[in-house]
Amino acid sequence: MHGPRAQPTMRHCSLNSSMTTEVTDTVDQRTRSRMMSGIRGKDTRPELLLRKALHRQGLRFRLHRKDLPGRPDIVFPRFRSVCFVHGCFWHRHENCRYTTTPATRTEFWTRKFEQNVVRDSRSADELLAAGWRVATVWECALRHEPADAIAARVRAWLEGDLPTLVIPDEPERT
Repeated sequence: MHGPRAQPTMRHCSLNSSMTTEVTDTVDQRTRSRMMSGIRGKDTRPELLLRKALHRQGLRFRLHRKDLPGRPDIVFPRFRSVCFVHGCFWHRHENCRYTTTPATRTEFWTRKFEQNVVRDSRSADELLAAGWRVATVWECALRHEPADAIAARVRAWLEGDLPTLVIPDEPERT
């Protein structure tokens, strides 16, 4: 099936910005490569959970509008608001337990993650400057809180006047 199991490799896990630990990778390089290549950029599980919950709340929206900076995951034209559903790993949710860094090719991954963070920040700034409101829902929130509860918070934000919303307020720590 998977062939002979390779020796475990070490991965660095960043628990917060000042602390890094090493964790043994439990799969061989070929399996890890296959797993990483299967990660999608849209219609992810956390995004689908939130979209279904928002729809149950009676909210209607558009998806992945290419004409908006950052191509937001969920767009609420009626409220002139957008919602990004960010994976903690890829978008570097600060101080979150799911924000780990692979041990191999750390320079590559560090550069890639930094570019993601810069792009996310630039997209949010451009949207705000254009008069859009911006919500960010982190993957860890959807792991630890019912999607319907998060959708209710998004709905309350949409009906209010705050320019931004971030869920969770505090990241999930180890």
